[in-house]
Amino acid sequence: MNNKKGTISKSDYLIFLREIKEKITSARVTAYRKLNRELIILYWDIGKLIFERQQQFSWGRSVVEQLAKDLLKDYPGVKGFSARNLWDMRRFYIEYKDLRNLQQLVAEIPWGHNLVMMSRVKDIEEREFYIRGTLQFGWSRNVLIHQIEAEAYKQTKIEKMHNFPKTLPAHLAEQADLTMKDTYTLDFLDVAEPILERELERKLLADLRDFIAELGLGFCFIGSQYPLKLKDKEYYVDLLFFHRHLRCLVAIELKIGDFKSEYAGKMNFYLNLLDDLTRLPEENPSIGIIICKSRDRLEVEYALRGINKPIGVSKYKITKKLPKKLARELPSLEDLKKGLKVSVSDSVSVTEASMEDLKKESTGI
Repeated sequence: MNNKKGTISKSDYLIFLREIKEKITSARVTAYRKLNRELIILYWDIGKLIFERQQQFSWGRSVVEQLAKDLLKDYPGVKGFSARNLWDMRRFYIEYKDLRNLQQLVAEIPWGHNLVMMSRVKDIEEREFYIRGTLQFGWSRNVLIHQIEAEAYKQTKIEKMHNFPKTLPAHLAEQADLTMKDTYTLDFLDVAEPILERELERKLLADLRDFIAELGLGFCFIGSQYPLKLKDKEYYVDLLFFHRHLRCLVAIELKIGDFKSEYAGKMNFYLNLLDDLTRLPEENPSIGIIICKSRDRLEVEYALRGINKPIGVSKYKITKKLPKKLARELPSLEDLKKGLKVSVSDSVSVTEASMEDLKKESTGI
């Protein structure tokens, strides 16, 4: 490396470049948040004015329609002032005007997220959960919709089966509890039960994107049948992930039947090996999740008692449905409707023809 005055080493320049890029990114994020906040405040004020004027002068729906036309004429090319969006602004104000604790929060998330929340989440406490999740984890609109459809809020209300409070620091145990689900829905798999464990694993790997979406935000896939070597023996973890927010390795073992106590001992063994052989010094302790078809709470409690590694036991469900291949060969709902219409039409025609024949017979024509 050349240290002469006036020369720039590659490593020094890369550090310099990273610092500049970090400042640019930070400034852009700050600017976006400020712009978004101003936009949400504007929408709030417009919604408030529409609501108050309607209350004051008993104006009907036509005033919003006229307002939309005038705004679109005065601000051509500016999106957001359609009649539908103006109604959404009015609704936005009405939804939160009496909820001071949420007014500041909703101003921090994008308008599209607020629209999703208002249309899909009615309970205020549940809505606050998704708003805070969006702020904390940076959920995109699609991720937010997935979290709502996966009933992430209800998952937080379920007392999950794990030993996190006894094996992790308090702040990490709480995060791990939020990360883990009591039940994983695997309807995206094109399978019918019963299914073998290796087949289930293979299907999950084939639909890895959907599986990671079901696991939740922050999971990064490392490998399947991840090898752990101890002396002259090798052991294999079904699925190994790294969680960005927990800053730890997450080992997942798949079981197609009921939970058995020996599964906990096996996972404890794997976690010991992961922490000693794979975990980096700056990472948090590895976490294990055993996913079974079903489990008994009392059996899980006894199985985890005395184990000093963080382990959770979840279950999975697969809604019974036709395999895609068979479904493609069957008529769709639209085809059935069309067929029914044709059948009814044919029946009417036959009936009318029969009536004509009867008339002819009765009149002798």
